[in-house]
Amino acid sequence: MESAAVERIRTAKADELADLQRIEVASGAPFRDIGMVEIADAPPLALEVFAACQRAGRVWVVVDAGDRPIAFAVADLVDDCVHVQQISVHPDHARRGVGRRLLDHVAGWAAARKLPALTLTTFRSVPWNAPYYARCGFVALSSADLTAGLAEVLAAEAAMGLDPADRVAMRRPVLAA
Repeated sequence: MESAAVERIRTAKADELADLQRIEVASGAPFRDIGMVEIADAPPLALEVFAACQRAGRVWVVVDAGDRPIAFAVADLVDDCVHVQQISVHPDHARRGVGRRLLDHVAGWAAARKLPALTLTTFRSVPWNAPYYARCGFVALSSADLTAGLAEVLAAEAAMGLDPADRVAMRRPVLAA
């Protein structure tokens, strides 16, 4: 196992996108342990989605000493904020601050572009989802605080079969660079 000192963050390369799908699938396995089999078995983001975001410079990877991805974040722009569409850490590297460092990197990217916040949607009840993101500075949004774009994201998730009662949109302000 690699130490955190040799991990670095960079933008993803086009030839790594299938590797990122494998990381996403592996990172979903813990959902099986809490009875969310449908989430554990869900397919990863489509290569086309990865590729579009990668071409736009919005896919970042944490790499090990051998320059191999161990974690990634994919972002889109929703309502003039950086929306973290997916963040995954390979289970072999989980619980070491990799995800937090990746979120901080994305926040720095947003700040450099004078974008006001990071947003994401996640599960309320999963310990490594909403409670984790709250520890990373995200605040749950009430339905009254949802932007139109975040409401659309949540509606699309519900249409895919995710329980709207267990989904939450969250926001983390970005400090100006």
